[in-house]
Amino acid sequence: MMESIILWVLALLSAPFFSALILKVKAFFGGKKGPPLLINYYTLIKLCKKGSVYSTSTTYIFKMGPMISLCASVTVLMFLPIAGHAPIFSFRGDIIFILYLLGLGRFFTIAAAMDTASPFEGMGAAREAYFPIICEASMFMILILFYTLTSELRLAAYFTGCQPLELWLTAGSPMLFIIFSFFIVLLTENSRVPVDDPATHLELTMIHEVMVLDHSGPDFAFIEFGSFCKLFFYSTFVARLIYPFSTYNIVWDIGLFGISLVAVYAAVGVMESVMARYRMDKVPQFVLTSFALAFFAIVITLEFVK
Repeated sequence: MMESIILWVLALLSAPFFSALILKVKAFFGGKKGPPLLINYYTLIKLCKKGSVYSTSTTYIFKMGPMISLCASVTVLMFLPIAGHAPIFSFRGDIIFILYLLGLGRFFTIAAAMDTASPFEGMGAAREAYFPIICEASMFMILILFYTLTSELRLAAYFTGCQPLELWLTAGSPMLFIIFSFFIVLLTENSRVPVDDPATHLELTMIHEVMVLDHSGPDFAFIEFGSFCKLFFYSTFVARLIYPFSTYNIVWDIGLFGISLVAVYAAVGVMESVMARYRMDKVPQFVLTSFALAFFAIVITLEFVK
């Protein structure tokens, strides 16, 4: 248990650092030096030192949104097998609980945006509610595949130890479809290019960023830290699938897991550097690709298992 708690704390502390790698990669492609790797820590500290400003049109829901969103992101990491080691909590069916806990955090973020009575934030909230619906369908399709292979509904049963390698040995090459499907879900759920551009400041084209325009100070720090943890959560899925082994030595496992995470975050940075964001009417088609990949993986795998 102590080992799991230490890994969870390390995940919380390192999530802002890994997110800064994306900025470094984008700066490299732009021929720039880029911000320091500790930039996100400086930003969080600066925001926590400021005060929060609330509009007269907002209610307690606006204040609850950032806190519940952060709590949801931090809590799901307690169920995540970090570096292939057992999580803090695990029970049968916890993967369903995790997915709906993330949905709860999104619901209160959307509710906080709607509470501002801003038409722009309402527009972003509508988009935020629409695109993840397709991602949930993709996640449940992947869950069906994992359940078919393992007969388990626990996240720890999929990513603990060498279990990812067992998935590869059982399913074979269709796991490549699952990796790409997970990566598309990662980009969509975390509002990255080509679904959304976190660096844009034009309200008409924003999705996630426009919903948090009215948040400031510690509230905005909660949102930012929650987004770092959420990105870490989805990146772990891809990292464990591209490196499915485990040495059962915590030091080596953390090091190899960190290298895998660096590769995933670097891939996100490359995507944001070489691609432009899609038009809004093209985004659902892109997200549906993850569902199609997961669906084909199930069909092919069931044929192999048979």
